[in-house]
Amino acid sequence: MSSASQIKVLVYSDDVHVRQQVILALGRRPHPDLPEVQYVEVATEPVVIQNMDSGQIALAILDGEAVPAGGMGIAKQLKDEIFECPPLLVLTGRPQDAWLATWSRADAAVPHPLDPIQLAEAVVGLLRARVPADA
Repeated sequence: MSSASQIKVLVYSDDVHVRQQVILALGRRPHPDLPEVQYVEVATEPVVIQNMDSGQIALAILDGEAVPAGGMGIAKQLKDEIFECPPLLVLTGRPQDAWLATWSRADAAVPHPLDPIQLAEAVVGLLRARVPADA
């Protein structure tokens, strides 16, 4: 993981607007108890894998609607292949798709259209479990 003053959050989507929505919704510091976030924007599956293999990512937010590689398939692959995989949050196409996120072994799911409060609550919950309180 990165330095105590910053944590890296990967945001994957083939759509730059989705990536920007996520980053704007969360801001630089999603919660006062957490360190500042450094976002790693990714538009392709190979770059997601490369970044996740680096061991520097504290949380990955994966767009389940991305093409050609959807976030749910990538989530399943990451959970299968990375020992002690960081938490994964999948953005689903609709609330009814939450069961697919469960299949992908994602740690949380938030549906489109993105609700900034729901997204922040999910992200903060996942990061609190990962980042020490005194970070």
